[in-house]
Amino acid sequence: MFDFLLSPDALMALLTLTFLEIILGIDNILFISISAGKLPENQRRKATNLGLILALVQRVVLLFFVSYLTKLKTPFWVVETSWISFSLNVQSIILFAGGLFLLYKSTTEIMEKLESDPEHQLRKEKPKSFKDVILQILVIDLVFSIDSILTAVGMTNGLHSNANYTLVLMIIAVFISIIVMIAFANKIREVIEKHPSMQILGLAFLILIAFLLITEAAHVSEAIVFNNEVGVIPKGYLYFAIAFSLGVEILNIRMKKKKQAKEGEN
Repeated sequence: MFDFLLSPDALMALLTLTFLEIILGIDNILFISISAGKLPENQRRKATNLGLILALVQRVVLLFFVSYLTKLKTPFWVVETSWISFSLNVQSIILFAGGLFLLYKSTTEIMEKLESDPEHQLRKEKPKSFKDVILQILVIDLVFSIDSILTAVGMTNGLHSNANYTLVLMIIAVFISIIVMIAFANKIREVIEKHPSMQILGLAFLILIAFLLITEAAHVSEAIVFNNEVGVIPKGYLYFAIAFSLGVEILNIRMKKKKQAKEGEN
């Protein structure tokens, strides 16, 4: 096994897979950061770290059920009409439900933050308990974990004849990616909490991710609407939009700081 893990092909696959897991984990970090931000300050770091650890546990557990996960794509209900047709499967249901949940949470969060009554806003921003936030994180972790693991399986398919070797490779990649995310997640959360505009931007990203999950659910179920097949939206477009918007917002924040510093000097 060590000969395989140290081979050039395995190392390149590990590097690529780890990078991919980190990129796919951006969605997770955004949701966890915004959800943890609703907790008292002394519980936010704990919730963020616990949320990512739960994501790690879920992904490792799912890796041991890869053969079952591949069956999630098996259709169990086929609908064919004159204007729509689709083959419903478990994976599409999970993605669709996760997209709706994310859309609902993001929309309600934006509405609460734009509430004109400060006392009403403060009252609604606080969650019922630490367990409520962790439960929400656990649900969305599951959706993102299934998507991430199926992507990893597709990348490592045929890498080695022994499936256990590729399983170990994927577990190592997941561990490294989660460690990297834990190292930066709290810093990202602190930046989001410090700047209200970042919070709204993050919630807007989550709405985009929600629509991405819903579209992916339709694509996985091979949906055809009015003779047009629902295609998958390349995630690179979404990540580019996120990176570009964040870059513009960071420049905007720096300009505001410089302006405030000049006004302070005067």
